[in-house]
Amino acid sequence: MNTWDQRPAVLAGLIGRGIQASRTPAMHEREGAQQGLRLIYRLIDLDVLGLGPEALEELLTAAERMGFAGLNITYPCKQTVIPLLHDLSDDARALGAVNTVVLRGGRRVGHNTDCSGFAEAFHRGLPDAPRARVVQLGAGGAGTAVAHALLSEGVGHLAIADTDMQRADAVAKALNERFGSGRAIACSDLPAAVAASDGLVNCTPVGMEKFPGTPLPVALLRPELWVAEIVYFPLETSLLRAARDLGCRTLDGGGMAVFQAVGAFRLFTGCDPDAGRMLGHFLEMSSGCA
Repeated sequence: MNTWDQRPAVLAGLIGRGIQASRTPAMHEREGAQQGLRLIYRLIDLDVLGLGPEALEELLTAAERMGFAGLNITYPCKQTVIPLLHDLSDDARALGAVNTVVLRGGRRVGHNTDCSGFAEAFHRGLPDAPRARVVQLGAGGAGTAVAHALLSEGVGHLAIADTDMQRADAVAKALNERFGSGRAIACSDLPAAVAASDGLVNCTPVGMEKFPGTPLPVALLRPELWVAEIVYFPLETSLLRAARDLGCRTLDGGGMAVFQAVGAFRLFTGCDPDAGRMLGHFLEMSSGCA
């Protein structure tokens, strides 16, 4: 038996819609190899399979039976998956969203590494950015995690805009319960909120290759505003391009993609990944070198 066959095996995957361009499999598999693991990471694309979120329970059961160590969960399943789990980490429970499910001992435990992933990326990429007032676009599963990260990173007041005002209201209420009254509101006047803010974060899928365009009129941007994305494919979205053309400081979605994967890798394998190495591999892929 050769050395490769003797290495511990780990099977993991990603459930979501329209995920064929994801760089997560390559990040996990390459770091696994560096750690001496035979890590195999599979995409479980609802679009390719012709399935909807209602198939989640069936997919979770199949993954358990096939010996998966865990699954990452992305749009549109981060909240739908919660009732199908046995337990939640403290972060996942507080956020009401799950992006990582560990399958072990017949139990499904949900975690959220999006929050810590964005916080680390924000801390590294915009360490001294003014943060008295920030506007966030999108209040879905990823947006909820980012909102908690922003307030944890010192944002004083967060205005959350979403096409579903009730959803934005619910997220703001949960934030105020955790961080203090008045720290977050559901935004009803986006132009006014952006004009009064230091920064803007896009947590909608608008800007992805599948959903091209910008999530707000670019005329609302101004050079003093910093602009952050969670979309990472493409790495430079239309929003970031417009912001950079104006002279805004920007943060692309690559950092969050890497640092959430760092947390998930640790949960799946029990090994401490090399975050710098995973970031380096992501940047190689983004520049077309891998």
